[in-house]
Amino acid sequence: MTVTKKNVKFNAHGLKIAGILHLPENAEEKKQNPAIVCVHPGSSCKDQTAGIYAEKLAELGYVTIAFDAAYQGESEGEPRYVEEPSARVEDIRCAVDYLTTLDFVDENRIGVVGICAGGGYAVNAAMTERRIKAVGTVVGANIGRVYRESSDPIKTLEAIGQQRTAEACGAEPMITNWIPKNQEEREQAGIMDIDIVEAVDYYTTVRGQCPNSPNKLKFTSLGSVLGFDAFHLVEELLTQPLQIIVGNKQGAFGSYKDGHELYTRAASKKKDLFILEDVSHYDLYDQPEPVRQAVEKLDAFYKENL
Repeated sequence: MTVTKKNVKFNAHGLKIAGILHLPENAEEKKQNPAIVCVHPGSSCKDQTAGIYAEKLAELGYVTIAFDAAYQGESEGEPRYVEEPSARVEDIRCAVDYLTTLDFVDENRIGVVGICAGGGYAVNAAMTERRIKAVGTVVGANIGRVYRESSDPIKTLEAIGQQRTAEACGAEPMITNWIPKNQEEREQAGIMDIDIVEAVDYYTTVRGQCPNSPNKLKFTSLGSVLGFDAFHLVEELLTQPLQIIVGNKQGAFGSYKDGHELYTRAASKKKDLFILEDVSHYDLYDQPEPVRQAVEKLDAFYKENL
């Protein structure tokens, strides 16, 4: 099916959020189209893996939107390169707001899919956003857990406090990197974990490199990340149908573990955990066969639940 892409902007907490609306053929002539919000990973943007899923789902007949998080990419927000979980979650709610204004979208048939940290944010948003009727995650990760387990959180929080004081007194904002800048830097640091190796390959080479994803992170925003639990209250509030997709090759980001935890804990009465064999976290970002299988599973899920 032919897909038309439109650059759009919508409002979120006083900011203009830049998105790409993917329209299936003749979608604007039809009424009551189902729609899906596609949420990108931490450090990513609408033009990378979230855009891949948005386009492929649109080819199957869903109106989809992928967007840059506030403070990142082509979206508004100062200071730049902030990763603020509460803003990320509100961005999703506001994307739903935007979809409800489109007269060719059925406001009662809106779903969400998130990749990596975007999966955790999608889950967190859906708990308090009842207009989201079906929740999908692809290698969904709880970003707060990832950072708490990959660092000394108390030491990091102490450093954040010192940096905030310095910046309050006039120092330049501290901008760090999400991942090593390149394979050489990774190798020099002796980092061999599969998720980090493949992250560097995805984000810093022609495979997935994009100007809207510059591998920059405002250090002090990690304070909010460290205190965030994407799955808090899922036992009580996540009642929508839930499709979890992970690969069985496990790495530092822990999406395999988080997928199992979410499946066990979520209150959803209709939930499924789909595990792809011999597939890594980043295979499900852009590799043709794993992505095909994931999209096929998501299509069946949304057809049943939207």
